[in-house]
Amino acid sequence: MIFRFVLCLIVTLGFAGCETPYKKSDKKKEEEKHDQNKDTSFQAFTGRLKLAARNRDLKVLGTMMATNFGFRWDRPETAPTDPSEVFAYWTQQNLWPELNSILLQGFAANDTNMSAPPQVVKDPGYNGYRAGVRIVSGSWKFAYFLPAPPPDELLPPPALQP
Repeated sequence: MIFRFVLCLIVTLGFAGCETPYKKSDKKKEEEKHDQNKDTSFQAFTGRLKLAARNRDLKVLGTMMATNFGFRWDRPETAPTDPSEVFAYWTQQNLWPELNSILLQGFAANDTNMSAPPQVVKDPGYNGYRAGVRIVSGSWKFAYFLPAPPPDELLPPPALQP
């Protein structure tokens, strides 16, 4: 009787220390949920975005942008954005080549955004331009294209209102 009890106790403790396969798969699924690089709708959206930016197709870019697109740190993030204002700013600041370069470097998951270049996510001290896309009301939208935050402020990218 005691032998059976001790044997059951040893077996129970042995199984308690085992790693269950579903825990690993759940963690992997959670990571994949944030990283959308393999998602076909994300790939299609970023492909159209890269093409529109390269061709400076203002009409297409305007439809792909979020209504409160972030392009300047000194601008309120909740204000609606007129795409023509953004395009004029990019032209005035000669940012079109920078935008094309950033979009070609790929994206990495960053909270609710997919951010380009991936260094934005990997290196907290990244000091260059960054672009972001995110899902708004079930569709991908171009959310922001910004320089590094001002040195005295560590500001997050503009949040989108769903």
